Amino acid sequence: MPITHFSNYLEAKDYLYGLRCRGAKYGIERMQRFVKVIGHPERKFPVIHVAGTNGKGSTCAMLESIYRQGGYKTGLFTSPHLVFQGERIQVNRQVLNHSLILQYTNELKEIADNLAKKSSDSHPTFFEFMTAMAFLHFQRESIDIGIFETGLGGRLDSTNVVDPEISVITSISLDHVNILGDTIEKIAKEKGGIIKDKKPVVLGQLPCEAEKVIREIAEVRGSTVYSIREYFNNDLTDYPQTNLHGIYQRYNAAISMLVSNLLQEKFRLAANQIEKGLKTVKWSGRWEEYYIDSKTLILDSSHNPEGATMLAGNLEDLVHKTRLKPIILAGTLGEFRAKVLLPIIARYAQEIILLRPNQPRACPFEIMEKYIPKDYAGKIRHAEVKTIFPYPGLCRVGEKGDILVATGTIYLIGEILEALNYDFPVEEQSLQD
Repeated sequence: MPITHFSNYLEAKDYLYGLRCRGAKYGIERMQRFVKVIGHPERKFPVIHVAGTNGKGSTCAMLESIYRQGGYKTGLFTSPHLVFQGERIQVNRQVLNHSLILQYTNELKEIADNLAKKSSDSHPTFFEFMTAMAFLHFQRESIDIGIFETGLGGRLDSTNVVDPEISVITSISLDHVNILGDTIEKIAKEKGGIIKDKKPVVLGQLPCEAEKVIREIAEVRGSTVYSIREYFNNDLTDYPQTNLHGIYQRYNAAISMLVSNLLQEKFRLAANQIEKGLKTVKWSGRWEEYYIDSKTLILDSSHNPEGATMLAGNLEDLVHKTRLKPIILAGTLGEFRAKVLLPIIARYAQEIILLRPNQPRACPFEIMEKYIPKDYAGKIRHAEVKTIFPYPGLCRVGEKGDILVATGTIYLIGEILEALNYDFPVEEQSLQD
């Protein structure tokens, strides 16, 4: 039995927060050592491995929904969480509870400390710790299939110790350029690092230069490439429907259907189970509508250039259908993302309210405001999430019948969801990557 280091979840949370504060260390060697010591739990169940600049979380959620509809016991690993840390690790969409997080933290801490005795750099990072926790939990729950979303990139991501049944690359665009590279080709090479020898890979709507790189990697590894462009004849009308909003979600649905069809020999699914999975999927914070205080509130995480383009399409549709310009609440991490997002927001907003998520990399108000075009005629103001949503059921912005759209970093969306649903702070936003 492992030595108990923490007696309650708050102590375990503080420890995990300390790991997070050490920062991220990009690389895979620590994770390889970590899973070896804990007995390679990642080898005990089949895996679908999903990377991509955008859409990977939604695609994972769709795949999980499909296989659960088919009667399979599913494991889902995604990041970041919105409100609760345990959202990252789910079995049949049941969030990992505080008691189990405490148990796994006690168990893994002893192993991590032993690894660190050789050198401090050998101590697993927060994300590696959570990945190992997912592996162990899924093994012990005897899942039928695990769906894993990469945290960052692919080649050196901690999830890339898996040997998947199939790899998926949903999309590729410029993001995290300081880590992954400053060209589409460089980023494609990093994402393509999840492709394994002789294991198929499914591609979403990739830029031509990215797809070329991915196909070259696949050829070297003897992996067959399947593209939704080819499978559905690049005709959007043939793409499957999903209850998640936006054209791009139909791309993700097409990816999920193609993966499901390719794995039919091992995981039998009826056509109606695939369809029901796509039409009943739940994935919070992606053009998600709430009705609060006689107003419509839409939450939509859009944090990079590709996401901002998708947001523009959704806002265009919204204004066209309702004949109303929304009040837009926005906050980003970093200047690069503010530079992309704010000009698009300004085209559609009757008013812009800038918010700073409770994250160290949150973009300052003055930087965000700098990227709002000078000819924007609407009101611009600064606020805090708790000022706008002081408690569940109350929204102190707008009038009856107004539409509000909250967008930008997913961390901001998580803070708003917390304010909408809980009277007291959950205080798990600090446990973010």
